[in-house]
Amino acid sequence: MPVVSQKRQVTLPVEQCSIAGIQPGDEYESFVSRKGVISIVIKHKGAAKGLLKGIPVNDQVNEEESLASAMR
Repeated sequence: MPVVSQKRQVTLPVEQCSIAGIQPGDEYESFVSRKGVISIVIKHKGAAKGLLKGIPVNDQVNEEESLASAMR
């Protein structure tokens, strides 16, 4: 069973990486839900290009507040 190291590092099982398409050196984001579930999302360069085009920007909300509201 994998364990968290002293440096809080986690090794992902090879089988899970294969299924998720995770390769050594890939960049990722991790998120924790209120229920304590950790999600790992691979970052793909250009994946969101044009996704938010035309959506107005709300400068009154910072990135942390935006992320917190999305995780509720």
